[in-house]
Amino acid sequence: MTSTAAEPRPADPRPADRGSFRSLRVHNFRLYASANLVSLTGTWMQRIGQDWLVLQLSGDSGVALGLVTALQFGPTLVLGLYGGVLADRYDKRRLLVATQALMGLLAVALATLVATDAIALWHVFGLAAGLGSVSAIDAPVRQAFVSEMVGRDLLPNAVGLNSTIFNGARLVGPALAGLLIGASGGDTAPAFAVNAASFVVTIAALLAMRPDELRRSDPVARARGQLREGLSYTWGRADLRLAMVLAFVIGTFGFNFQVTIALMAREVLGLGAEGFGLLSTAFAVGSLTGALLSTRRSARPRQRFLLVSSVVFGLLTVACGLVPGGTWPFAVLLVPTGAAALVFSVANNSFVQLGADPQMRGRVMALYFTCFLGGTPLGAPLIGWVSEHLGARWGLVLGGGVVVLAGAASALAVARGRRVRTAARVRPVPTGP
Repeated sequence: MTSTAAEPRPADPRPADRGSFRSLRVHNFRLYASANLVSLTGTWMQRIGQDWLVLQLSGDSGVALGLVTALQFGPTLVLGLYGGVLADRYDKRRLLVATQALMGLLAVALATLVATDAIALWHVFGLAAGLGSVSAIDAPVRQAFVSEMVGRDLLPNAVGLNSTIFNGARLVGPALAGLLIGASGGDTAPAFAVNAASFVVTIAALLAMRPDELRRSDPVARARGQLREGLSYTWGRADLRLAMVLAFVIGTFGFNFQVTIALMAREVLGLGAEGFGLLSTAFAVGSLTGALLSTRRSARPRQRFLLVSSVVFGLLTVACGLVPGGTWPFAVLLVPTGAAALVFSVANNSFVQLGADPQMRGRVMALYFTCFLGGTPLGAPLIGWVSEHLGARWGLVLGGGVVVLAGAASALAVARGRRVRTAARVRPVPTGP
């Protein structure tokens, strides 16, 4: 594959323009974002349907719900870094066409098994693992592809818009899934079928892009040791190490709301599928708000912002577990919690992408997603076990408490490192005899 770095490209929107939607003036990103909204709505419908199906098949088991989540995200530990190597080595747009097609086929298989009443719990586990394997390749490629569509100047805005789209879909998808499942008498097959169809839209958008307007970096030649090179590069950067640690802890213990909200809905609040969808929508309203606020950012976030936003998210998660009352107090508190989650997530993502060299970005983002999602196989079953044996509220309290401690410890470590560097620059002033 040859580099297109010298090809003429349309000018970016004016650098001084700080509008929230400025990245959408780029033709390729506009196509991508529009299709992504459709596809992610289907993805959230499948997630809600999958969680509800697992609870139906397992007799409301929190461990089973945590296990299917672990199987979906576990492959990231094995394949995520390899996905980053592929992103740096090959054409990202073609890779995304392949991964989207595979995920669509897996959704078709799940819909067919449920519709024919041939579904068993092990089928759900197996298909979740298959989806996780493809997603492990897809995620770093997709993240690195954003910078090719919009360039460095618009990258913070594009990351924020991507998160806005993701959470707009999270706002619509769960509500649609809850209504569709409820209208179908508890049948989850229609939700899976809608998701399968949504991948067609994404593939069509990818094929309709203008390749000569992509800002491709020079491809990395195939060579041994490229995974190790990516790890060494990241480990040698203190700022990237901090982002990876925060991503791992928060991804492992904090971002388990698909487990905790489902268990709170059924076991604490006594809600059905519609109520579960309502709570998920409340969290999504907050997430969408946080993502929209993040689109105003035009520069790399500061480390202090990452640390403060992580602690705030942890405290709000603890509050969700301790809030007294019924459905509405819990739903209301999910809104600021979702906002805090996305403010941190978007800032950390931008911090990593803008701090990585272009030819290392695929591998660095792969490591980022390995940290962010790779801890889920540990965290989701643990939070599910705690919720099942001690109560769903304690799953939230434990997860949020760990996040607060990690954020505070990281802040102390950063402050200590700064003091050491300052002391090292101070030299004693020579005095006379």
